Amino acid sequence: MNFQIEIDGVLTDIESTQTLLEKCKELGINIPTLCHHEDLGSQKVCGICVIECNGELLKSCETYPQENMIIKTKTPKIIEKREKILKDIMENHPNDCLTCEKSKGDCELQNISFEYNIVNRNLVDIRKYEIDNSSSGITRNMNKCILCERCVAICKEVQGLGIYEVIEADGVKEIVIKDGKLLGESKCVSCGQCIKICPVGALTEKNSVTELNRLLKNSQKHIVVQIAPAIKHTIGEEFFITPGVDVTSKMVGALKKLGFDKVFSTDFSADVTIMEEGTELIERLMKGDRELPMFTSCCPGWVNYVEKSYPNFIKNLSSCKSPQQMFGALAKSYYSNTLNIPKEDIYVVSIMPCTAKKGESERIEMQENGIRDVDLVITTREFAKLIKMNNIDFNSLPDDLTYDSFMGLGSSAGRIFGSSGGVMEAALRTVSHILTDGQLKQIEFKTLRGFENVKSAEIILGERKIKVAVINGIGSAKKVLDAIEKNKIYFDFIEVMACYGGCISGGGAPIPDSLEVRKSRMKGMYLFDSNSTLRKSHENIEVINLYKNYLKEPCGHKSHHILHTTYSNKTKI
Repeated sequence: MNFQIEIDGVLTDIESTQTLLEKCKELGINIPTLCHHEDLGSQKVCGICVIECNGELLKSCETYPQENMIIKTKTPKIIEKREKILKDIMENHPNDCLTCEKSKGDCELQNISFEYNIVNRNLVDIRKYEIDNSSSGITRNMNKCILCERCVAICKEVQGLGIYEVIEADGVKEIVIKDGKLLGESKCVSCGQCIKICPVGALTEKNSVTELNRLLKNSQKHIVVQIAPAIKHTIGEEFFITPGVDVTSKMVGALKKLGFDKVFSTDFSADVTIMEEGTELIERLMKGDRELPMFTSCCPGWVNYVEKSYPNFIKNLSSCKSPQQMFGALAKSYYSNTLNIPKEDIYVVSIMPCTAKKGESERIEMQENGIRDVDLVITTREFAKLIKMNNIDFNSLPDDLTYDSFMGLGSSAGRIFGSSGGVMEAALRTVSHILTDGQLKQIEFKTLRGFENVKSAEIILGERKIKVAVINGIGSAKKVLDAIEKNKIYFDFIEVMACYGGCISGGGAPIPDSLEVRKSRMKGMYLFDSNSTLRKSHENIEVINLYKNYLKEPCGHKSHHILHTTYSNKTKI
C-alpha cells in the first residue's frame, strides 16, 4: 500500500512499510542520527532524528506514513529539539576530543555537534568509569558512551554473541558486559564489529600507532612489515579512493617512506597456508579421520569463538597457524637464517583489517623461547593514521612499486583470502590439483562467494566427492555447529570468518563500512583475481623455493614445528 505525503512542501509517494527516516534519506534530505545505522536499522533511543508532522515532533525512525501527513524537516522547533538533545549528551561527555581515537572525522557526535554549532559547553571533565583495557584488541571507555545501543544490537543480532546488555537503575541507563565482567573476561571474540558502528569513541581498537611511530624513528631493529590481502582494497578509502581499488603500489611507497626495512605481503603466507592446510585436509580425508569436518583456522575471532563457546570442536580446527602468524614464524626462521640476521634483531609488524589479530599475536602458542612470531599489529585505520601523522601524500605516491622479493610474491588465491569464501576457493584450487593429478581445470568456485550466511557445494575430485561449506559471520556459525553436533548435516571442510563478508569488513576496516561498501571491496578483490596470471598457491615460485630450500614438504616435521599450533578450552577464562 502506498501513501502520498508532503515533505518540505513537495508531494511524494511512500510505501506503508517505509519509515519517514528511510524516505527522507532516499530523497537526499539530511536527517541526523546517532542510534540508527544503515545495516542495523534504528535502536529508537537517541531521538535526534525528529521531524515535524502536522505540528507535532516525532522520531522519524519509528514513524510510518499515514494519509494527509505534512512533514517538515528544518523548522525552528526541530532545530531547538535537536540542539537540546546534543547539549544534554555533551554535558555528560568527556572533553578529550583532541586525543580521542575518533577525532579525525569518524566521530558522528562531533560531526553533528559542529553542524548544530554546539560549541559552548560545560568544561568539567566527566570521568565516571574506569577504562576497560582487559581485552587484547579493544578498549572500552564508557565515559564516552551515549547509550545509542548499536553495540548491543550488532553483538546480539548480527554476531549472535550478546555480550552487551542494557541495565537501568533509578532511571539511569547503562550498557554493561553481561554478568558484571570486564570485556576480556567475557565471551567477546574481539571481532571489533561493535567498534565500527560505535558513533563516538566508547569502543576503539587498542592503540599501537604511537609505539610503532616511535620504533620506526629510533629502533635499531631490522623492521619488516606484512600487509594483509584485504588492506590492498580498503586502505584507499581513507584517502578518498573508491572502495575496492587496488592501491598496493601506494602502500609500498608509504611504508618505504615510513622507514620499514622490508615490505612484504601476507598474500605470500596465505599461499603457504594453503600448502599446509590443503595437505592437512587431504591427510584427514585419506584417513577417514574422525576429526572431520576440518575447520579453517586463519580467523582468530573464529578460533576465539570455538575456544570460548564450542571447545568440543577444537579438534576439528586446522592445526595451521594463520597467514599472519605463519609469516612471522617464517620471518624469524627462514628469513633470519637465509639473510643471516639474528631472529631477536628482527621486528615483525602486521597491518591487518582485524582487531582480533592483536590478541592472536600475543598468544603463548605464537612464540618460541620468548620470541614472538609477530611483534606488533596495527589495523587498517591505524595504518592510515600513521601515514597522515607523518605527512605522507598517499595519493601522489607512484603506481609502479612492488613488494620486496623473497616473501613478497603472492598468488591471487592468496589475495582472495580477504573475502568470505576466498580461503575455501584458494584451498580447492590446490587440493583439486593434487587429488586429480592436475586433471580438474576448474579454479573458480563462484557458488562459494558472496554474502549469504551459509554457502555450500559438493565437489567431485577424482573418485572422491567432498562436501564443503562457507560460514559468513560468527552469528551464522552457531546453527551449523549445533546441527553438526546433532548429526543433522555433514561437511568435510568448512571455512568460517567472524566478520560478515570476511576480512574486507574486519573490525579494523575503514569507516563507514556498509554492505554496499563491502560489495565494492569484494568486487575489487575478485577483479584482481580474474586478471591475475598467478592464480594458484602451489605455483608461487617463492613458495616453491621455501619448500625446496627450507621446509622440504608441507606438513613435514619442520613445517609442523614452525607453522602449526594448538588450541585450548577457554570456557572458564
